[in-house]
Amino acid sequence: MSIKIVFLPGDGVGPEVAAGARQVLEAASERFSLGLSFDTHDFGGIAIDNHNDPFPQSTREACLAADAVFLGAVGGPKWDGGELRPEGGLLSLRSELGVFSNLRPVKSYGGLEHLSPLRIEKAGGIDFIIIRELTGGIYFGKRSEGTEHATDECAYSREEVARVAKIAFETAKGRNGRLTSVDKANVLATSRLWRDTVTAMHRDEYPDITLEHVLVDAMAMKLIQDPSAYDVILTENMFGDILSDEASVITGSIGLAPSASLGLGRAGLYEPIHGSAPDIAGQNKANPVGSILSAAMLLRYSVGHEESARAIEMGVLKALFEGFVTADIGGNKSCSDVAGYIAAQI
Repeated sequence: MSIKIVFLPGDGVGPEVAAGARQVLEAASERFSLGLSFDTHDFGGIAIDNHNDPFPQSTREACLAADAVFLGAVGGPKWDGGELRPEGGLLSLRSELGVFSNLRPVKSYGGLEHLSPLRIEKAGGIDFIIIRELTGGIYFGKRSEGTEHATDECAYSREEVARVAKIAFETAKGRNGRLTSVDKANVLATSRLWRDTVTAMHRDEYPDITLEHVLVDAMAMKLIQDPSAYDVILTENMFGDILSDEASVITGSIGLAPSASLGLGRAGLYEPIHGSAPDIAGQNKANPVGSILSAAMLLRYSVGHEESARAIEMGVLKALFEGFVTADIGGNKSCSDVAGYIAAQI
């Protein structure tokens, strides 16, 4: 039976890194007889240009019928300030797919510690995952636009907090049994609900997990001071957006960072966390590793095939350790060179 993967290459370097991920997935599908099939649709800025809609109906229907969706990147200065914005399509895509939990692993690699902005002794041994609530909070709240006054409402229900907290607790069970929940409970009512919900779940369902609560401003400092101290970090939408971008540069390049967005079923949305990088678009310079590691997450979570996911990750490790990498992490290889090398390892 065919497993349907919809590709949304998007804008800027999105098509380049998405092509790398597809090449690696095709290699994995052939080696492990996975039966993956691929379809490509416009999304984001390119969809505004071609369809006057960042998330056209044809793309919407294909995504809802797919077993997994892979996104390259969206946005760029061409569409800034317009009535239609590529990012609006992204929010709609997450909502339509029902993916409420964003998983962003952060891992340091031996031999690349010198690329981190942290001191060498702080940059090693980092291996944690940020789990960000994705479809609630201030990004999805009521808003009013205005030149003199504007509002953005942050709202959460106990159910919304509990469903993403369950994923975080279960993830901690499969790792080192430690969960850090991040909020702003000293100021925000939504954060007090968040903390109360997570605390109750810990008491009633997950007493064997070690739980700590940290305020978001303190967490922003702690991630820099001692990133290796963390295992699983759970937080709400906007806090997770900011903290995960902060964390991504700890390992040396945002181009190494993957992500998976999951809901209640196996279908998910996978994408590197970097932006569209319009300054290098079309130059074959983008780092495809974050995109390729996102493809590994796709195989792990939506296909349920751990062996193929690990094969991709081992191919990435080989490229990193042998220096077969792009310029952002000290190499001289092109985006397609790196993707081809990793695919060949599979």
